[in-house]
Amino acid sequence: MDSFDSVEQDSIGGQVRRSPSVTMNSLGSIENWSHRDREKQTVVSDLDGTLLRGRSSFPYFFLMAFEAGGIIRSIVLLLAAPLAWLLYHFVSEAAGIRVLIFFSCAGLKMKEIDTVARAVLPKFYAEDLHSGTWEAFSSFGKRYILTANPRVMVEPFAGSYIGADKVIGTELEVIRGYATGRVKSPGVLVGRLKADALTSAFPDQMPDFGLGDRSTDLDFMALCKESYLVPFRKDVEAVSRDKLVKPIVFHDGRLVQRPTPLLALLTILWLPIGCGLAVIRVLAGSYLPTSWTFAAYTILGVKVIVKGNPPPPRGGDGKSVLFVCSHRTLLDPIFLSTALRRRVTAVTYSISRLSEFLSPIKTVALSRDRERDAENINDLLKEGDLVICPEGTTCREPFLLRFSALFAELSDRIVPVAMNTRMTMFHGTTARGWKGLDPFYFFMNPRPVYEVRFLEQLPHELTCGAGKTSIEVANHIQRVLAGALGFECTNFTRKDKYLVLTGSDGSVFRRERR
Repeated sequence: MDSFDSVEQDSIGGQVRRSPSVTMNSLGSIENWSHRDREKQTVVSDLDGTLLRGRSSFPYFFLMAFEAGGIIRSIVLLLAAPLAWLLYHFVSEAAGIRVLIFFSCAGLKMKEIDTVARAVLPKFYAEDLHSGTWEAFSSFGKRYILTANPRVMVEPFAGSYIGADKVIGTELEVIRGYATGRVKSPGVLVGRLKADALTSAFPDQMPDFGLGDRSTDLDFMALCKESYLVPFRKDVEAVSRDKLVKPIVFHDGRLVQRPTPLLALLTILWLPIGCGLAVIRVLAGSYLPTSWTFAAYTILGVKVIVKGNPPPPRGGDGKSVLFVCSHRTLLDPIFLSTALRRRVTAVTYSISRLSEFLSPIKTVALSRDRERDAENINDLLKEGDLVICPEGTTCREPFLLRFSALFAELSDRIVPVAMNTRMTMFHGTTARGWKGLDPFYFFMNPRPVYEVRFLEQLPHELTCGAGKTSIEVANHIQRVLAGALGFECTNFTRKDKYLVLTGSDGSVFRRERR
């Protein structure tokens, strides 16, 4: 696996048997491989440029530096990238990778590296999965990945989402739970070391099928019974999400796009501009009159799309409206108020003190004690309109989590609201980081978009007042919102999300971190 793009390799048709004299021109293209009887065979594949479309692993090291180490570390890594490129091209591939490993991982807790590898990297790996190679790789009964990248960075994605039985990769040196930035013997797995690692993993019988994309892969490919090259093509499609072993429903991290060197540079240069813009946008939303907020957001580059007909504050019977929203960011209730051009009260399961202080609308924290929460919501409904997000936590992907059914017992005047967002640079949610920065990260995007779609009020015959159970009502509204958004309903809960992303159940996760 290479860390930076190398010269495009030529390949011709044909296949090769195990031989020490394998050359680039003697190998066949992956486009000519045979599907026959692969279920009982073993495949071993390189990662960058082979299983992944991209031939550079810099984006994943930058993600590790940014998400686990912070902005300063990511800047240092970006400054060191030219040195790594020069070493890679004029000294050795291993030397270039060592530089990336050192500046991205040195001094980090292994626990933090593990968490980023589990919660952040899989989404980006999946979006770069090579469709042609995946077709071959997924056809085999046993799947192995041989990579020069740190094993700890690749393993969570490979095992959980593409069904790899084992990742053979470079091992990081660890002292007292911290990565030193060095690698364990025998070193970075490139060239002959890849072949040695493969021999150690398969002492009795070599894999049936080998996949690589460049000359440094030839040593291990020569050991396989069949070997094929994956030619570099810029127009190759990524694997669609439905073809993965399981879908990526939950992921964390602040960056929206895979940070290529150019995009990483643009992101770092935008940060000071984005921070200033975010402060102005937050203050405008917090302190301007509600009637001015919509226009202010438009002037400041925040696009608010409103669809459907918002209901009046109270019906003829004097009952308040309970808005039930899909949950995309902490700002859902604020943009709902912007769309309504009036303030509503929001009930939340958790909110940072900073967000609570800056919120232009009243926020009331729920205790997760059913009886106490029901009493509080009833009292709030007597005061005026209320908004609730029954998923209990945000989800970035096109899925809706299971709805808590408590809201359905407390009102028959329910209006579903389909909330959706578009962000191009930063995610406005986090599970691992400080939630107080979530609104700022959303507003740091150059042109963030919030879509608020008001659906029809729930008919009386579908409410608890007409004899429906609260679970039936909650499930119905979940399906209605999913249909409006083009999302998929799931049974995942807040606890499931936090177990995946943080290893905790999320029950005590209001710490003000970093």
